[in-house]
Amino acid sequence: MLDDAGIVRHRGKIVSTINNAKRAIELREEYGSLATFVWSFEPDPANRPAMMNHAAAKQLSLTAESTALSKALKKRGWSFVGPTTCYAFMQAMGMVNDHLEGCAMRAEIEALRVAFVRP
Repeated sequence: MLDDAGIVRHRGKIVSTINNAKRAIELREEYGSLATFVWSFEPDPANRPAMMNHAAAKQLSLTAESTALSKALKKRGWSFVGPTTCYAFMQAMGMVNDHLEGCAMRAEIEALRVAFVRP
């Protein structure tokens, strides 16, 4: 894998990816799905910025919830899952909607996020 130019060639990250995949299987067995576990860390909308502008977005590289998720994953043997990485994951999976006010995607993503039936 370290010779594969198509992937990140960092021994620690490769080992971590394999390890985290095994830990994800354990979470799935315990919680029924990885989604059920992760969504249990969904931020309370009352703690989110009232207006998502550039200033608010700059403050959101990590949150109490992403820190808690990171700690919970690390306690279960995961690696390379710091609070900033966990927050980026929360953004990518649609748990938090950090599209700025006025962005064409903000309303669409928020409607999908709210309509999502939590596991």
